[in-house]
Amino acid sequence: MDIKTIKTEAAKLLKPYCRCCPHCDGKACAGEVPGMGGVGTGQSFIANVEALKNIKLNMRTIHEVKVPKTTIELWGHTLSMPIISAPITGVSYNMGGAISEEEFTRIWTKASVEAGTIAMTGDGADPTMFDSGCKAIKEVAGKGIAIIKPRANDEIIRRIKIAEETGAIAVGIDIDGAGLITMALKGQPVSPKSPKEIEHLVKSTSLPFIVKGIMTPIEARICAESGASAIVVSNHGGRVLDQTPGTAEVLPKIVDSITSPIKIFVDGGIRSGVDVLKMLALGAHCVLIGRPLIISVFGGGKDAMVFLLNKYKTELTNAMLLTGASDVGYVSRSIIEV
Repeated sequence: MDIKTIKTEAAKLLKPYCRCCPHCDGKACAGEVPGMGGVGTGQSFIANVEALKNIKLNMRTIHEVKVPKTTIELWGHTLSMPIISAPITGVSYNMGGAISEEEFTRIWTKASVEAGTIAMTGDGADPTMFDSGCKAIKEVAGKGIAIIKPRANDEIIRRIKIAEETGAIAVGIDIDGAGLITMALKGQPVSPKSPKEIEHLVKSTSLPFIVKGIMTPIEARICAESGASAIVVSNHGGRVLDQTPGTAEVLPKIVDSITSPIKIFVDGGIRSGVDVLKMLALGAHCVLIGRPLIISVFGGGKDAMVFLLNKYKTELTNAMLLTGASDVGYVSRSIIEV
């Protein structure tokens, strides 16, 4: 199995929704929402990729590191790598529907667990999307995280209770989904949240609560003060607001502004294990990956997704060896060339 073959096979099922470009940078699919592109000019998607590309690593080979540690602990669970599969829905209108929503989500969760990590599942305009995710989490003995769109708080709490019954590791909202065109087109009301609304949601569950879609230090601090267990620095893959900076640009400012023990995850433009290491060096505890893993599912099912996750893990390990990073939990910003 190899990446070229996976992309070739995926293109047969995904075109014209995704061209499975040699390098997934958002340029060919700019403005294609619904679809796999970035909204408007596509610059927010492109910025995610460019921001990471512009970061360079200091190579070091004189040190004591022999076997880098890639495992992390997350709320009582050990993950083999600091990589989580991002919450994905909308297979029918964003990806063409060659695979059903339920089957896609089942592959998403099972492949993640088989690779030693976990997946987030998503929510969407069709109520069955969230239900499919919860069903898939239950099938992997709760080894997943349910993410809910920023609906009215009572509706979010109703869905939190459903997620709790699956044994999910954590729950959360992708607050950056407040501007999703696809939700608006389907008549599903979503909106931004006030600090009090965030706090109310955090207190509604005993599970760790995640707020995905944070791009500024002030909102990161609001989440921390509200009691959230984690945030995800994300611009929703560039799919909700045109002309935002890349996540790698804002991540260090957010990390430096937080003094509480809240976990900081990040997504956006991550295409290799080297990119994972860059995000860790900028201060992230863990990363989320979406589009490349979607392509793997369409290009070869569960085995292809496991293959790609393990490829990222191998690339991360090699990059750690060549920068002197011994543990993914303690990656120094000094490995970045400034």
